Amino acid sequence: MNDVTIRHNPDRERFEVLVGGNVIGKAVYKDYDGGTSPQRIFYHTVINEEYGGQGLAGKLAAVALDETVDAGFQIVPVCPFIKKYISKNPEYAGDTAPIAPAHLEFLNDALAPRARA
Repeated sequence: MNDVTIRHNPDRERFEVLVGGNVIGKAVYKDYDGGTSPQRIFYHTVINEEYGGQGLAGKLAAVALDETVDAGFQIVPVCPFIKKYISKNPEYAGDTAPIAPAHLEFLNDALAPRARA
């Protein structure tokens, strides 16, 4: 699959996988500034089912985490996939912040309006 693109879409707070110009996957985040340094909380990663098993989620995670670290953010891996990816790629461990109750409360408050809509 040669027409795969991974891009950061900050307006939608996500990193996206595109195939043929169509978004087929995403790693969604919220930026959080309650720690000693800015943090990016990754809370959901998904690849469309028909594109599963091709390693796209791993490529998406690598780009998302690399760009996050390069931008000066710590990674907060609430998303199970991102958490598992980091456990298999320990080079991100030094750039990862432990999940705290404040992160979960922040996410709950930030996402609640969307759930009601």
